[in-house]
Amino acid sequence: MHPFNYHKPSTLAEAVALHQGAEDPAYLSGGHTLLPTMTQRLAAPSDLIDLEGLTELIGIAVDNGTLSIGAFTRHAEVAASTEVQSALPALAELAEGIGDAQVRNRGTIGGSLANSDPAADYPAAVLALNAVIHTDRRQIPADGYFRGLFETALEADEVITRVDFAIPSRAAYEKFPNPASRYATVGVMVADFNGTVRVGVTGAGPCACRADAFEAALSARFDPAALDDAELPAIDFNSDLHASAEYRVHLVRVMAQRATARLASL
Repeated sequence: MHPFNYHKPSTLAEAVALHQGAEDPAYLSGGHTLLPTMTQRLAAPSDLIDLEGLTELIGIAVDNGTLSIGAFTRHAEVAASTEVQSALPALAELAEGIGDAQVRNRGTIGGSLANSDPAADYPAAVLALNAVIHTDRRQIPADGYFRGLFETALEADEVITRVDFAIPSRAAYEKFPNPASRYATVGVMVADFNGTVRVGVTGAGPCACRADAFEAALSARFDPAALDDAELPAIDFNSDLHASAEYRVHLVRVMAQRATARLASL
């Protein structure tokens, strides 16, 4: 690991000012991606700005059909929250399935979304639940947030402050997890907003995406069989040592059908 300057600001404004004044800074949230890459010398920020302790970035609230989660809220807190379990149980279940206990107790929702790992779980929920990502300077709709491999609409010094999820009438998340990391080889969330269905997919391509044809098919007929002939997302499917592109093609449809079947049986 290369030497760096460590900062622990007490306010968000101070954190942004430190970032703007440093040569090659990085924000530190959960650290599960940044710190290993620094250890391997694949990243060498001049300044590390630790966001822990910024209470303005922590908290969970439900109001007027929206679930709001502060960016520094840990995965374990999302999973255990009675507000989340009551208003959006599919999101609590998703959070409970992230990584292992160590990851869930350190990782944050804002850090996950800022990093935008192609196999992370939250991005599927952000898209399916028509979320709005709030930063220190603007609001970014989910459909305009994910841009490519580890690429988002965030500016270099921009900080996610909270995420607002629209609460559907019903939703379910199904993933085929990597047995070691619990990352999503493919993960699909299906959310039904009183007959209008949104489907978010993660793990399949360079970044999370929506399955438009799946949405149209399920909005017309909410039945797993409606997806038998629906077109898959128009993406370049990932192929790696965990799964071939062809296998991920298969998994996207299967995970979507499983999520739909769970909801149809309620």
